Amino acid sequence: MNAVEVLARFATGFARTPLTAEVAHHAQRAVIDWYASIYPGLDTPAVQVLMQTMADDLDRGAAQLVQGRQATTRAAALIQGTAAHAAEVDDSFRDAMYHPGAATIAAALAVAQSTGADGPAFLRAVVLGYEISTRIGVVMGRPHYRYWHNTGTMGSFGAAAAAASLLKLDEAAFANTLAIAATFSAGLQQAFRLEAMAKPLHAGRAAEAGVLAAQLAAGGMRSSLDVLEGESGLGKAMSEGADWSAVGATLGTDFHITRLTFKNHIGCGHTFAAIDGAQALQQQHGFTHANIERVALGVYQPTLDIAPHVDPQNADQARFSLHYMVATALVHGSVRLSAFEPDRLNDPATRALMQRIHKALDPEVDAAFPGRRGARVTITLRDGRQLTLLQLDRKGDPELPLSDADLEGKLMELATPVIGEGEAHALLGRIWQLHQSEILP
Repeated sequence: MNAVEVLARFATGFARTPLTAEVAHHAQRAVIDWYASIYPGLDTPAVQVLMQTMADDLDRGAAQLVQGRQATTRAAALIQGTAAHAAEVDDSFRDAMYHPGAATIAAALAVAQSTGADGPAFLRAVVLGYEISTRIGVVMGRPHYRYWHNTGTMGSFGAAAAAASLLKLDEAAFANTLAIAATFSAGLQQAFRLEAMAKPLHAGRAAEAGVLAAQLAAGGMRSSLDVLEGESGLGKAMSEGADWSAVGATLGTDFHITRLTFKNHIGCGHTFAAIDGAQALQQQHGFTHANIERVALGVYQPTLDIAPHVDPQNADQARFSLHYMVATALVHGSVRLSAFEPDRLNDPATRALMQRIHKALDPEVDAAFPGRRGARVTITLRDGRQLTLLQLDRKGDPELPLSDADLEGKLMELATPVIGEGEAHALLGRIWQLHQSEILP
């Protein structure tokens, strides 16, 4: 069997197996985080431009945006997949180097609305999208992540699997859905090295691509079923040494959705271990930013590549600036949405501390990537003390997980300014009841 056929066989069998309480609960946690991520993304420039451009597909169609506007199915997936990634607060699965929620849940929600699916079917589609796409991402490995933005490439498979599940495709059509999605997989990391405004479009386009792939397969479209492992396939073209032989080995027994990372800060996740380590040293030793002579950060290579800005000129660059993220955490105590307001971006104390921050590749930290996302933090104080901490994980990683209460607080913090406290509480209630409800969030 080809890899897409292995995945499709599991998917169609999975449709007949009830979700366990544990897996359903973790899927609900992912949905809560998705809603927490989408609301601050709605007002970003990228989403505003996209909404204007997609005007012909709004105020009609069978799907509904979180703001209440009608939309066509694919437009809803595109817009909400983009919005869920735009504020840089969405979930991730470390081993696949990938933010699965933005595209997968956007596609699942759009198709669920368009087909009249209930809560359990929606949750099942979400789980399936996570399980299939993360396994493809794991096989593609670190060589893929060198050039490609996995949220755009692997996201198309998460969206496709979720959509195919809700469309109740048979095994052959499901396999073709994944094969078609492979031809749509795209998203270059270079697209956000200088200017990150278009970066969230990778998630949105992945959501749209997955939905389209499933719709085409439902209509009889076919594609080469060896598209992942073939001589000119995804593995050869976009990775090195990709081995598909065990791609489905743990499906149904090891659920990746139970081991997600949920962001505890806002911005590029590759900066979070350095933030956590610096804040831990600050809390342990009681110094202020004014006491700091020098900060040395030993990080893994993607931190240097993806968060390179030493003098960020706008909010997008600041989210991808290791210097800014660590400095603002040490000066202001946190990195929340307020960290990217104009007055904070130009805060004199933060800018001064940034000049005293230095970064370098740490071979030990780099060798642990992607399974561990650490940083070695050394802070030299003006009184001569030198403090060092190896921060192996980030708060929000499976080793240091956010609790249900933490995730609820994240949604309340980020959704309340947009929809109000009462509606945010009501939304939480609907999500926690999805496993037994005919009503979608």
